[in-house]
Amino acid sequence: MIAWIRISLALLLIVLLTVLLLPVQLISNHFGWRLSRCLPRWWHQVAHRLLGLRIHVHGSIERHRPLLIAANHSSWKDIIVLAAVADVVFIAKSEVKTWPVFGWLARWQRSVFIERERRRDTGAQVNEVAKRLADGEIVVLFAEGTTSDGNRILDFKSSLFGAAASAVEASPTGDVAIQPVAIAYTHTHGLPLGRYSRPLAAWPGDTTLTPHLLGVLKEGAMDVQVCFGQTIIYDKNSNRKQVTRQVEDQVRKMLQTQLYGEKR
Repeated sequence: MIAWIRISLALLLIVLLTVLLLPVQLISNHFGWRLSRCLPRWWHQVAHRLLGLRIHVHGSIERHRPLLIAANHSSWKDIIVLAAVADVVFIAKSEVKTWPVFGWLARWQRSVFIERERRRDTGAQVNEVAKRLADGEIVVLFAEGTTSDGNRILDFKSSLFGAAASAVEASPTGDVAIQPVAIAYTHTHGLPLGRYSRPLAAWPGDTTLTPHLLGVLKEGAMDVQVCFGQTIIYDKNSNRKQVTRQVEDQVRKMLQTQLYGEKR
């Protein structure tokens, strides 16, 4: 009973926070105010606490701009976690637009939606990402292209790094910084999450959202590690596939270190 009271209160506070900030964000988006870049961070900083997510940051975000963050992806919670740590925008697949709650939150945060099946629109979408990077926004790419089970890293897709290549020409520095980031869900209530209990943290694509969200709220205390890796500078001479593998290797090692205490 106490758990359901806490869940109801958390959801109520998140709704109230959204109602208060959403009009300001929409107006900021319309007029292109810089407030539109930092307001989502305020929302996520409150939301992650109400959801019981305890964020532990290792390392620091790269200062060089343009900056593309390439991260692993196991859950919708990754968005809340990263957006609570920095003022970022996300590259998301077009289906996210239709998701309840998270779809319009993604639009509110000015995400760039990629239509992978409509190749004739790919150029315009990549150019939009490149423009955001050149304007100094921090863009987050979930380089696996889908969600994993939280225990491992799926192969990073080099095609998704096309935005970095496109942004090089528009970059005032003639290059783009790509920073690997690993997100690892490690504990609930101070107890380690094992391989078989980690699906509580992960959200594979075939899992219904509402029961999973309620399960997270019911737990009430989950530790998540955010590890910032060594930046790789991408310029006109860079090999996209080679850079992709370098980024993937870093993310894999950081995740395994957090989950298992060693590099495998």
